[in-house]
Amino acid sequence: MSSKPHFKSIATNKRGYYDYAFKNKFEVGIVLTGYEVKSLRHNSVTIRDAYARIFNGELWLIGCHIPIYKPGGQFEHIDSTRRRKLLIHKKELKRLIGKTQEKGLTLIPLKLYFKNHLVKLELGLGQAKKKYDKRHVIKERELKRELDRANKRQE
Repeated sequence: MSSKPHFKSIATNKRGYYDYAFKNKFEVGIVLTGYEVKSLRHNSVTIRDAYARIFNGELWLIGCHIPIYKPGGQFEHIDSTRRRKLLIHKKELKRLIGKTQEKGLTLIPLKLYFKNHLVKLELGLGQAKKKYDKRHVIKERELKRELDRANKRQE
């Protein structure tokens, strides 16, 4: 009896979707302490300024802000923006090493969520959009909105 995994969204990086065009997306695990997980359950995390880098053959998340869990007591003094190790299969990591060495490709965290009882992160391998690309996306969105309004009036 296999049941569907239960997903609960914690944070989404909307700015990442706006600033980057993504070629591939990866689901990775993240190494956290117990109090960090408790803080995540309160949905108080910021991944807007975060990015991932490869150091010494390991994938690390940099710039993710997970605030200190207040009821944790005086013994929990972990830096809220410390580097956190990401868990990924070796084959995918080798592929990422090759891809990130290409010109202009960056690893950006897109979503942070609970998958059953585990914390997962969706990483996107993306290239920064140019200003005219952003304008094109905005124009398409406004055109779609106008079409939806026109269809709604005709109904």
